[in-house]
Amino acid sequence: MLIQKIVQELQDIPEDKLAELYDLIHRFRLGLNQERKQPRTPGLLKGKLGDAFFEPLPL
Repeated sequence: MLIQKIVQELQDIPEDKLAELYDLIHRFRLGLNQERKQPRTPGLLKGKLGDAFFEPLPL
């Protein structure tokens, strides 16, 4: 089972590195929660684009 593999890996991590690992896991979990709350819609901008957006770029 995957959870058992994770627990085994955690047991082999030195005590002085556990705080760093906790921060990594915590930020990862928070990121997962953000993905669920606010699904992204790529390519859509909020608001209106000004006319300058459609002008050709200078060479």
